[in-house]
Amino acid sequence: MKIIVDFGGGLDVCFENKKELILEFEEQQIKMTDVINRLKTLCNPKKLDFFYTQQLRPGILVLINDADWELEDKEEAQLQHNDRVSFISTLHGG
Repeated sequence: MKIIVDFGGGLDVCFENKKELILEFEEQQIKMTDVINRLKTLCNPKKLDFFYTQQLRPGILVLINDADWELEDKEEAQLQHNDRVSFISTLHGG
C-alpha cells in the first residue's frame, strides 16, 4: 500500500528538505499511527520541529485527503492506497 505524505510550514526540514514522501507498506490495513511511527524513523533526530516526546507536537495541522484528521478519528483513521496525508505547521517564525 502506498501513502503520499507532504509537509508544509517548514516541516520539510525534519525530512532532509523533502516536501513530499512516498511511504510503502506491506500491510493492507494502515492507520495514521502506522504513518506516524514510520515518520519517526525517518525524521532527523536533531530537528525537534515535528515530534514532541513520542507524539506529534502541538501546532501541526494534519489532513487526510484535504480533510482535518479530527473528522476521521485522528490516530485511528484507516487509510487507503494512494491516500494523501499532509502535515502543516501552524507555528512558524515571521
